[in-house]
Amino acid sequence: MYQRALTAPQTAGKMGAVPPPRLPSELVRGLSPRRQELVGPILERPRDYVLLSARKLAEAVGSDAMAVLRAVRGMGFSGYAAFREYLHELALVQATQLDAMQNGLPGDSDVSAYLVESLARDGGNLAALRGTLDQGRIAALAKRLYRARRIVIVGGDLAAVLVNFLQYNLAVIDLPAIACTRPGEVVHAVRGLRRSDLVVAITFRRGLRQTVEGLRHARARGAYCVALTDTHLSPIARFADECFVTPVQSTLYGVSYVAPMAFLNMTLVACAATRKSRTMRLLRAADAEQRTGFRWYRDRDLPASPPSRSRVGRRR
Repeated sequence: MYQRALTAPQTAGKMGAVPPPRLPSELVRGLSPRRQELVGPILERPRDYVLLSARKLAEAVGSDAMAVLRAVRGMGFSGYAAFREYLHELALVQATQLDAMQNGLPGDSDVSAYLVESLARDGGNLAALRGTLDQGRIAALAKRLYRARRIVIVGGDLAAVLVNFLQYNLAVIDLPAIACTRPGEVVHAVRGLRRSDLVVAITFRRGLRQTVEGLRHARARGAYCVALTDTHLSPIARFADECFVTPVQSTLYGVSYVAPMAFLNMTLVACAATRKSRTMRLLRAADAEQRTGFRWYRDRDLPASPPSRSRVGRRR
């Protein structure tokens, strides 16, 4: 099945160590009109071709294998295998929730089978993250966070939960982080950025417009830009000083944030460990509130007996 074939993005070396590949429009720019006509449908619908051999792909577009290979090399790829890896990345960028539903387990599979497959995919995402992890880059990011005058974390839609998680935990250790999850917040936050500021942009698949535009403007103002996404073809990768790639593949519904959350946890651990004595001092100051503060429920707050069930609304 196509969905099973699209596992974690294949990147060269450590996580985020390769530059973002060119966009399809840039790839075909130097091709002849005839070759552009040949590869155009392939780049527009990579899902339909990514699993095909060169011969099968040529048949699908009404051409021959040698013509396809010449076009592939004309775009700058070393061979068909490299081109297929590019199609794989491009298909990830264009994937939607419907794609996952259509290409999941067979229709007659029971719920238990979906659950087992979902957990296995989450484990695969974590394994892919572990295999491409560069601990040194995360440690370096933690040091940059401490040096930044301001830390602006940009994201929206479902990625807002990751933005708020990171901002909250950075605030606990007294780092000047703000979360921007709405278009207006992004516009106002990036307007006053300087070279001493740092921006973290989080978006996956095609990329949310407010996040991409926010990072683009932040880069133009000289801020250090960090991207967290699922492929180097993501639009935010093009405007980032460094890009961290975490897979978000799921088996049936939506995207999986297991790997991005693991990456954020590692970033926070790196921050806490980079200045451990400072972290301990801040946590000691917060300890009393966390133990006895008004926010936390206590056993003595429980009523003497459980409330009786209301009969209001029940059918007679």
